[in-house]
Amino acid sequence: MRLLADENMPLLAEFFGDFGELRALPGRHMSPADVQAADVLLVRSVTPVSRELVAGSSLRWVGTATIGTDHIDKAALSEQGIALASAPGCNARAVGEYVVTALAMLAHEQAWLPQQRTLGIIGLGNTGSAVARLAAAMGFRLLGCDPAVELPGVPARTLPELLAEADILTLHVPLLKDGPHATRNLLGEAELSALRSGSILFNCSRGSVVDNAALDRLLATRPGQLTAILDVWEGEPRISASLLEKVHTGTPHVAGYSQEGKWRGTAMLYQRLCEFLGQPATVSLESVQPAGLPAPLTVDAALSAPAVLASVLLQACPLRRDDAALRASMNAADPAAAFDALRKNYPPRREFTAHRLVLPADHSAWPVLSALGFRPG
Repeated sequence: MRLLADENMPLLAEFFGDFGELRALPGRHMSPADVQAADVLLVRSVTPVSRELVAGSSLRWVGTATIGTDHIDKAALSEQGIALASAPGCNARAVGEYVVTALAMLAHEQAWLPQQRTLGIIGLGNTGSAVARLAAAMGFRLLGCDPAVELPGVPARTLPELLAEADILTLHVPLLKDGPHATRNLLGEAELSALRSGSILFNCSRGSVVDNAALDRLLATRPGQLTAILDVWEGEPRISASLLEKVHTGTPHVAGYSQEGKWRGTAMLYQRLCEFLGQPATVSLESVQPAGLPAPLTVDAALSAPAVLASVLLQACPLRRDDAALRASMNAADPAAAFDALRKNYPPRREFTAHRLVLPADHSAWPVLSALGFRPG
């Protein structure tokens, strides 16, 4: 069996090396010639699996180590009898940690408490649910908007109701270009204009879920009235320099880039391929996951609970570092290549549960930190 994989997927040899000939290439630059002789294709979101890419190939199975599948022409695969598998939920925890880290950062910078804010979550699947669990641990009031899912303890609202009631909006929906629940430009000019003054907006789903041009105009005409934090952008890897200048925090599509999330994605595809081939799964994530934990985190115990929370979370999920790197990349000769390089060379980031923390046991920040997964070090 011949397998072609994105070179940035971790643990490829450990999980897929025994299936046959394994070849790894840059995901964004895979060509029809590369795919032609492959039986199995393993990709991430940067590879558009189009009709042209798979036409006339010997592919039997495509696996994407992502939650979403909007980069894949499912009709083309079906017509050619090619099976498709994805990895729903693999990096849900990582995205949730990104969101609550940014919330802790903003709460400290802007001097408010989570208990004083209402967080509206648009999309309550694996990722939105993870955001809800972590945000609830911090004390936020939660509202949800999802035509297909309701979460206990998260009152449901329509989108107009959510825009009117929530102080903070975070988007966790797939990119659907048509149909009754299309999400392309879900937040367009009208919806963005309806946001309350002082609102906070997150997009960690897909860039086109928010009309980037409309958001750019709004931030220009209503300075100080909206705080935007974007991890995803229309036109990736060629993103709007103008919009990046106006957002509070911008990162290069790395919200889900925890080591654990990447490992889970590869492991989930391995399980699906074994099922497709009708053979037992003999490799587990526990058996191949690299050993070792990060060094214990340290923080000034004299700081207040909000300051400690922001400091600890920003050490575990370094949004300010990632924002600075993205802004610096816009000065490169080829900003698009620099955007991709930031993703390819992203420093290892472990999830909260892998971290130990040196902090007195009686510090007032511990109840929230423990609920988020941190352990005494």
